[in-house]
Amino acid sequence: MLLSKQDSHQTPNFFAVVLSVIAALFGVQTEHNRQRDFQHGKPALYIAIGVVFIVLFVVSLLLIVNWVLP
Repeated sequence: MLLSKQDSHQTPNFFAVVLSVIAALFGVQTEHNRQRDFQHGKPALYIAIGVVFIVLFVVSLLLIVNWVLP
């Protein structure tokens, strides 16, 4: 998701934060988005969304393993 220079000075919305967290978890975050997140984002929101995604990931792995190995 490319942002213009004007958009880079605004606080990221919830959807942008979710996309940034997903990109960071996969290791493909762009430098532009990383700078925007660190300059204008709220750390607590990124941490909370990151924890939720990690918990969902672990729970989904547990469900898959229990489904495959009854």
